[in-house]
Amino acid sequence: MAQLWGGRFTKETDQLVYRFNASITFDRRFYKQDMEGSMAHVRMLAKQGILTEKERDQILEGIQGILADVESGKLEITEQYEDIHSFVEANLTDRIGDAGKKLHTGRSRNDQVALDMRLYTRNEVLETEELLKKLLKVLLRIMEEHTETIMPGFTHLQKAQPVTLAHHMGAYFEMFQRDRSRLQDIYKRMNYCPLGAGALAGTTYPLDREYTAELLGFYGPMLNSMDAVSDRDYLIEYLSAMSTIMMHLSRFCEEIIIWNSNEYRFVEIDDAYSTGSSIMPQKKNPDIAELVRGKTGRVYGALMSLLTTLKGIPLAYNKDMQEDKEQVFDAIDTVKGCIALFTGMLDTIRFNKERMNDSARHGFTNATDAADYLVNHGVPFRDAHGIVGRLVLHCIEHQKALDDMSLEEYKAISPVFEEDIYKAISMETCVNKRLTIGAPGKEAMEKVIRIYRKYLQE
Repeated sequence: MAQLWGGRFTKETDQLVYRFNASITFDRRFYKQDMEGSMAHVRMLAKQGILTEKERDQILEGIQGILADVESGKLEITEQYEDIHSFVEANLTDRIGDAGKKLHTGRSRNDQVALDMRLYTRNEVLETEELLKKLLKVLLRIMEEHTETIMPGFTHLQKAQPVTLAHHMGAYFEMFQRDRSRLQDIYKRMNYCPLGAGALAGTTYPLDREYTAELLGFYGPMLNSMDAVSDRDYLIEYLSAMSTIMMHLSRFCEEIIIWNSNEYRFVEIDDAYSTGSSIMPQKKNPDIAELVRGKTGRVYGALMSLLTTLKGIPLAYNKDMQEDKEQVFDAIDTVKGCIALFTGMLDTIRFNKERMNDSARHGFTNATDAADYLVNHGVPFRDAHGIVGRLVLHCIEHQKALDDMSLEEYKAISPVFEEDIYKAISMETCVNKRLTIGAPGKEAMEKVIRIYRKYLQE
């Protein structure tokens, strides 16, 4: 197969070198974007009088035919072509003759591939954002249903203070909301068009770059032709945002794995998102959660790989930049798949409210409130802290919760305690008296839920 650049060379490229250099095995993924960019370029060339209207129409009809044949399976993008650009131009010339050879006027593969990758990534950013929105809707539904589902809150994986499931889910809502915001920011920064930059120094043809940018839905053209062909910041940003998304998913999965364990039994994962053991019939394993957690490193690896690839590249385009695709494509597929599967798992998960409440009670999560009770009755906080420590030790020795102790047991440790201690340390009181915005109290949570609901409706 003749290369687009073969005129300068007198010797055939070694086949091993050709395969090493070729990108068709992975850049065929953005065949639609390549043809979309070519059609916009041709319309602009005709508008500027560089091509005739007849040539424009021939080329457009030819590209549309190629696109239709690829999508119907009639035409296969094979490895006989060096890259997707070669595939399109060769097939176009076969179909319409010499007019097809004018497609590349005023353009280089450098600005062409920069455009293709930017168009492809722009669409993937939007799709990732939409997947996050679906996840946020599931989180909001769980929050709305569980403002009174009490569970232990943890620090150091030790039970700390009582919260609600709605409050716990709200923390992840905040994380994924920030992730969505990051994607929106990336879109705004990346939505400028590199086409017309040529190899690196523009072109002598009177191109209308603003018009091309408009046709392709960009805010405008990139303002430096060297930067236009060598910029991959938007991929670094996208990989960074995806790495953060995966970190959040992984943290969430870790908690679900813990909650699913025999010792916790806070949740039951739906059968569709679990597997069994080949030898242990009692097992129900949280495989999807574990795989999401495991695939996080894969996405981190893609980010580190591209950062390393780019760190020593001088301006402008270098062949190293071909390495921006395979791992980015893999990371995109991984992240989108993980968000979709995680959303399905979370949407079908069952929460054991009674078990959660019981865990909060027996974890002494109301100990701080018992200390606050003493402080409100005139006991210095440091003394109150010591008294409640003795209460907890007593409960551990007698295998009971603080609210299971008799008043006599309380008074034996401190005469300050009265009958109202039970109301003061009930799980409901401990949660619902925390009414500052962002706290787990029902009134505070309902305010936040209203804010989240409005956010998702915008």
